[in-house]
Amino acid sequence: MTQTTIVSTQPTGAGEKSIARRLAGRVLAAALVVTLMVPAAVQAEDRPDSFADLADKLLPTVVNVSTTQKVEEDEARREFEEFFRDFFERREGEEPRRPRRAPSSLGSGFIIDKTGYIVTNNHVIADADEINVRLQDDTTLKAEIVGRDDKTDLALLKVDTDRDLPAAEWGDSRKTRIGDWVLAIGNPFGLGGTVTAGIVSARSRDINAGPYDDFLQTDASINRGNSGGPMFNTDGQVIGVNTAIFSPSGGSIGIGFAIPSSIAKNVIDQLREYGDVRRAWLGVRIQTVTPELAEGLRLDEATGALVASVSDGSPAGEAGIKQGDVILEFDGRDVEEMRRLPRMVAETRIGKAVDVVIWRKGERKTVQVTLGKLDEEAIASLGPEGETQEGSGGEMKLDSLGLALAPLSEEARENYNLDERAQGVVITGVRGGGTAAEKGLNPGDVIVEVDQEEVSAPQDVARKVEQAEKEGYRVVTLLVYSQGDFRWVAVRIAKG
Repeated sequence: MTQTTIVSTQPTGAGEKSIARRLAGRVLAAALVVTLMVPAAVQAEDRPDSFADLADKLLPTVVNVSTTQKVEEDEARREFEEFFRDFFERREGEEPRRPRRAPSSLGSGFIIDKTGYIVTNNHVIADADEINVRLQDDTTLKAEIVGRDDKTDLALLKVDTDRDLPAAEWGDSRKTRIGDWVLAIGNPFGLGGTVTAGIVSARSRDINAGPYDDFLQTDASINRGNSGGPMFNTDGQVIGVNTAIFSPSGGSIGIGFAIPSSIAKNVIDQLREYGDVRRAWLGVRIQTVTPELAEGLRLDEATGALVASVSDGSPAGEAGIKQGDVILEFDGRDVEEMRRLPRMVAETRIGKAVDVVIWRKGERKTVQVTLGKLDEEAIASLGPEGETQEGSGGEMKLDSLGLALAPLSEEARENYNLDERAQGVVITGVRGGGTAAEKGLNPGDVIVEVDQEEVSAPQDVARKVEQAEKEGYRVVTLLVYSQGDFRWVAVRIAKG
């Protein structure tokens, strides 16, 4: 820039001006080339020339896991073997020696402590009678199960050794971005320590493997036998446990899944300390907020987790969370969709007091909940998910919803086999092709609330529908009790 300024401000003749202009142009062009080259240089530095040094460091931390299972002989098996013994004797003149083999499986794992603690998948060691771990130097050690968790498919093993073992370091998968380089090391097809590289293809994948699915997806080659092996970032830290692949053929097609370290580390720490996993408990049954439900709940967008029911004596109930609330934030984190809430709760320490932001009747409120301990007895499963005419006996037809309604009498309870939890207005008829039929409502279902207001008579339902129409809304939200459970349904108000 200094040279350009000097050349352009000095008095010159015609020839000198031409020379000056050419020099200035060259200087500016050179400056532009340098500027354009900087991002490319930075990009080249981010992409490693080789993973060799990293692989040398990490390979000793990865182990092969093999299991055997005893086979009990029964009468049918003995008869089967007798048949083939006779066949071979007739064919070869003597009985062949066929060693009896127990079923076995092969997988991977990685050392997290120099004293011999090893992480793998639960499905790798399931039903095993004997577990052997082979180190990179081919040393084979017997392993014992410290603990396992089938909900996240994780297990912790321990081997006895008289020397310090090389251990891997946990990383923070929450800092991992789509496009980051990763290394997968494992035991594909029983071949031994194998290194593959790729990138993180996606985050927060739900593959219906369990209630806490939040997988990292990668295109690094992962094949059978890689299960339980580590996924490393370029700093050599474990950010995932390789667990599953999507493959019609059984081989890698570039779609593999790993349990993120943000989940795995917490589970493994608890397995090491207690031998099992102790998860926090909120005590609500939730469902997805659909666009129609969002409109009926007067939410600006379909977000959060809608509370379908609250367990008696649960932390949520004691904190004042009610049926019909939408949980928008949990412990400072947005609940962008329903399925995220169970993971948030499970990752939180038992006994911690957390702020929960809810949406109730058009307003945001904050309540503080002290989380309890989840156990089999206390599980409130985090589940999935007009004109009116009065008839005889208090019945009413609500054409705008395509329903026939009646008061919840003792006769109705008996006819529809309804228990004492059912309180509200019973549906006695559903018009085929109507808006209620589209949502799966049936005779015998009980409407408990309309737009988060309790109803006890058909007229209450009609009045709430009429009110919603006057306020310009196209749907109403119904809390329905059906087949022993509660659910929220958004029903469109039919015109005419």
